Amino acid sequence: MDYRPLGRTGVSVSRLCLGAMMFGAFGNSDHDDSIKIIHRALDAGVNFIDTADVYSGGESERIVGKALGGGRREDVVLATKVGLPFGEDPNRRGASRRWLTEAVEGSLRRLGTDRIDLYQVHRLDAAVDVDETLGVLSDLVRAGKIRMFGASTAAASEIVEARWTAERRGRERFRTEQPPYSLLTRAVEYDVLPTCLRHGMGVLSYSPLAGGWLTGRYRKGREIAGPGSPARQRRFPGAYDATSPANAAKLDAADALGALADEAGLTLVQMAIAFVTRHPAVTSAIVGPRTMEHLDSYLTADGVDLSDEVLDRIDEIVPPGHTINIADNMWSTSTTSLDAAFRRR
Repeated sequence: MDYRPLGRTGVSVSRLCLGAMMFGAFGNSDHDDSIKIIHRALDAGVNFIDTADVYSGGESERIVGKALGGGRREDVVLATKVGLPFGEDPNRRGASRRWLTEAVEGSLRRLGTDRIDLYQVHRLDAAVDVDETLGVLSDLVRAGKIRMFGASTAAASEIVEARWTAERRGRERFRTEQPPYSLLTRAVEYDVLPTCLRHGMGVLSYSPLAGGWLTGRYRKGREIAGPGSPARQRRFPGAYDATSPANAAKLDAADALGALADEAGLTLVQMAIAFVTRHPAVTSAIVGPRTMEHLDSYLTADGVDLSDEVLDRIDEIVPPGHTINIADNMWSTSTTSLDAAFRRR
């Protein structure tokens, strides 16, 4: 397994990060099987695990905690996230001091550890001054509950504002960013990834397989089937609707990319993951297996290097900085997708 520096933190992590979103009711509800998958990843050299408090209502963190018992915790850089709604209570979400100080205790308890290596704000909270968020996260670092913190799905302007605030107010700063990045979702190449590279931030990118579109299952002439679990179907309604123009465009691109992978003697999974990890700003690609078969297919991407010719062919299919369906960015680089109220305010 290839290991890389996580920005300028002094920590080295594996090229592949094990994403734990699929462990629990959202994906694989068999705890023993999920633990076996985690142990298989660790045995293969993965030393980086990413989860979140909201994944299956905390069940994912509990599974990860069980898997790291028996002395395996010390070998892992453990990351989790906070900020998305944790139940119906309006105060159990966001990035306020009140919630962050409560939420971190819950994550520590579920993970069965006394510290979190990387604590990430799942989404920056527009309702909270970024200085308050940085302030409480800095306090958690000093208290030894977390070792460092980062952001997820932040725009480049938000990253820069947070760094400016940290410098002026004497706060610890975001050390990492977790953006969506794949062959079909390349908008972060325009500004987010260069910003992270410029400021020495580690990048653990998520959804390198574009929510399943780059697994090889979605090719022309085959029926498009959505996610298997009822929980994922409820969360992503219409995400695999073949009549959607955006999905039709993704199918065209996925089919062309699949053909290119065949020509290159690779699986589409290998090409997709290798593409993400080749970017100089990306430290690690998060892969989220639901089954052992999924994990084994992802592990085959370690060590795969794409030629310049293949990269040029990829750019012809999906141009640099372009996302097929702008909704997959999780944020917008322009006002074109916003309604009139946002454009005119």
